[in-house]
Amino acid sequence: MHSFYFRSIIVAMVLAFTVSGRAVAEIPASWRAGVAKVCITPEKAMWMSGYSSRDHAAEGKLHDLWAKALVVEDSTGKRAVMITLDLVGIDRTLSLSIRDELETRYKLGRAQVAICCSHTHTGPVVGGNLRAMYFLDAEQSKLVDEYTASLARKIVEVVGEAIANVASAALDWGTGRATFAVNRRANREPEVPALAAAGKLLGPVDHDVPVLAIRGADNRLRAIVCGYACHATALSFFQWSGDWPGFAQIDLEQSHPEAVALFWAGCGADQNPLPRRTVELAENYGHQMADAVEKVLAGSMTPIAGTLSTSYAEIALPLAQLPTNEDLQKQAESNDKYQAARAKLLLAQIAAGRPLSPTYPYPVQVWRLGNGPTWIMLGGEVVVDYALRIKSELPADKTWVAGYSNDVMAYIPSRRVLTEGGYEGAGAMVYYGLPTTWAPEVEEVILREVHRQADAQ
Repeated sequence: MHSFYFRSIIVAMVLAFTVSGRAVAEIPASWRAGVAKVCITPEKAMWMSGYSSRDHAAEGKLHDLWAKALVVEDSTGKRAVMITLDLVGIDRTLSLSIRDELETRYKLGRAQVAICCSHTHTGPVVGGNLRAMYFLDAEQSKLVDEYTASLARKIVEVVGEAIANVASAALDWGTGRATFAVNRRANREPEVPALAAAGKLLGPVDHDVPVLAIRGADNRLRAIVCGYACHATALSFFQWSGDWPGFAQIDLEQSHPEAVALFWAGCGADQNPLPRRTVELAENYGHQMADAVEKVLAGSMTPIAGTLSTSYAEIALPLAQLPTNEDLQKQAESNDKYQAARAKLLLAQIAAGRPLSPTYPYPVQVWRLGNGPTWIMLGGEVVVDYALRIKSELPADKTWVAGYSNDVMAYIPSRRVLTEGGYEGAGAMVYYGLPTTWAPEVEEVILREVHRQADAQ
């Protein structure tokens, strides 16, 4: 169904469109863009992230991990920088340090920089992200710290390289469709093939594939930016890989050797690629994603004119009732090693003079690309309800919603998921080290900020 022959036909259509669909003279001079990439595959056998079942370091690699940077500049000289990472996530401390350095070096304000993670579960432990999930010895902790410092330097450098590559460009956008994401809360994994065949899969999904194409003055593709709402969990072994988003980017860059493919994860916290657990399946989902992008590139994409607008804020996202010191002392003695580890981390934080906060500084970012799409970027592992609601309240055909952006601090459940409970609603909080679940009003607090920023643009 997703054969090499089919992909070859799509690629041929794209090449034909690139040559004849828009003459070089028609490319407006209102945009400039630059792109660059750098390998971030760990050089040493360090601990992998994503699964609490990890019990030893990585054993090799399936393919490399990458940090990629795209700089877009409008006719007024205003810039926005998208950084995509083949990582499960980054924490607030690392994110702020990177963005502070970008502001110092390149005068890029916080609103102008978005850091988006693919959420691959076959990447390394980074900084404090999910650190409460693992019990690392001194050697492994040192490797994590060294890798994190090296990663920050590479990201800042690759942004500088992308800035140096800025040149006249044309921006076009469109939306495709891929259907391999399955709502994992509503469908049991062993039953998914039969349910899919019968057309009886349950639960909300977001199968949109947003695509942004950047073409140079010679009308050739320089960058392809795409997103999809689905966990990168097709693989769970001990080899480095970008999972299915990695395969999708490889496909696109092989088909368009002069372009860099950048992937951002949508609101896929409760969405899985099912079935899974084999390299063949990961490749297949990557091919499906790449095919969806190629169809958009081969079709009638919409040119983007106008100027760039960016905004960013950190809102006080409320937590439920905080545990007392007595509660934490009891949890520290729990037979559940993860709960005990979290309690000990929180007790150490309190002892260091940093009391537990009833809120978390949650990042919300909005970009408007001229007359093109409005791009909402939310922190954390955001469930699909957010994308569906935001697109129902803003122009659905011109709204893109990303999760896993700027700070992956926890799952972000909707009111529905929070009420239902389960892993996304409550259970996962322990692995992220937050002291309790979110308060019932979190969805409304986040949506209010999304509307505030979108309305202001």
